[in-house]
Amino acid sequence: MLIHDDRYHWKGWGGALRLGSGVCRLRIFDLKKSETGALAHLKSTIVVLEEIEDKLISIRSVVGHIATSVSKDFNIEPARMLLVEYYPAVTYGERQDRTIKERYEAVEFTWHGDKAIEPRWRPLPEPMVQMIKEMAAAGGGAKDPTT
Repeated sequence: MLIHDDRYHWKGWGGALRLGSGVCRLRIFDLKKSETGALAHLKSTIVVLEEIEDKLISIRSVVGHIATSVSKDFNIEPARMLLVEYYPAVTYGERQDRTIKERYEAVEFTWHGDKAIEPRWRPLPEPMVQMIKEMAAAGGGAKDPTT
């Protein structure tokens, strides 16, 4: 079940300089709330990050900081969270005849206390991609984070 779909502003570090701060689209799915009587999931909370037009910094460059912040801000147990970076398809070229396909990448971390460090990316398996797409479509009334 989609439980959050909005812009997410994370605070940076460095005091007043706020280095590494930014904004992205954040969607949170709680698998415990979507399936009754189904198998329990080891990672019951799926967090999907997506860059937006007016981004200040790439989510990929500070993904550990974002994961740490999301875990704290939404009270998500790190061991139960699957963090996913989503990149929509992009069409480009002189005649708009070239396309980079959409992709979902799972990001795994080493957690040192409550801090996510050492991110490792891997393609998200297709069954998980389909499950996220279905849950996002079923979310329906979620707020459009681009407005």
